Amino acid sequence: MYIQRRLLFSLVLLASLAGILTACQQDYTPKPLGYNRLNLPDPSYRVLPDSLPYTFEYSDHAKLLDDTSAISERFWIEIYYPEIKANVHITYKPIRNKKMLKEFLDDSYTLTAKHQIKAYAINEVISTTSRGKTAVIAELEGDVPSQFQFTLTDSSRNFLRGALYFNTKVANDSLAPAIEYMKKDIMHMINTLEWKN
Repeated sequence: MYIQRRLLFSLVLLASLAGILTACQQDYTPKPLGYNRLNLPDPSYRVLPDSLPYTFEYSDHAKLLDDTSAISERFWIEIYYPEIKANVHITYKPIRNKKMLKEFLDDSYTLTAKHQIKAYAINEVISTTSRGKTAVIAELEGDVPSQFQFTLTDSSRNFLRGALYFNTKVANDSLAPAIEYMKKDIMHMINTLEWKN
């Protein structure tokens, strides 16, 4: 009995010692935080409902929502992508005179410029769409809340602004594939935009 107990004690001691020796290896390195896995669906589109004074094609993978912000106005919408937690805020304003157009453009530039604190760069491009409309597109680099913004106007009756936001705390470098995906979707919206009046 004494020998069995001693043998059992020796085995437990040997197993504990082996565990301690293997646990204290010097080459351990902590694992870095992982990136989110993003399943980006193939693009497919549908047309906005007829209740708006503008129309464009938006993603089948997105939900069309009313803008519920405290300052929302008629014809403001949100296009929400639940799989990647992204929103495209669309604001629309009718233009009644040139002074209003200037105010809308100034407001748009001011809203984009507010991101200068965190932006590495703000690249603005004036582009003509495939349907002959002029768009001002701003791409923002860095850990900014909105990475892509745009305005479209016919300069006489209609003004539309859009801004991309992600509802996540993940850094923008980790979101790079989703940002590129959203840029392509937004460019499709811009290129298919039509005014109804």
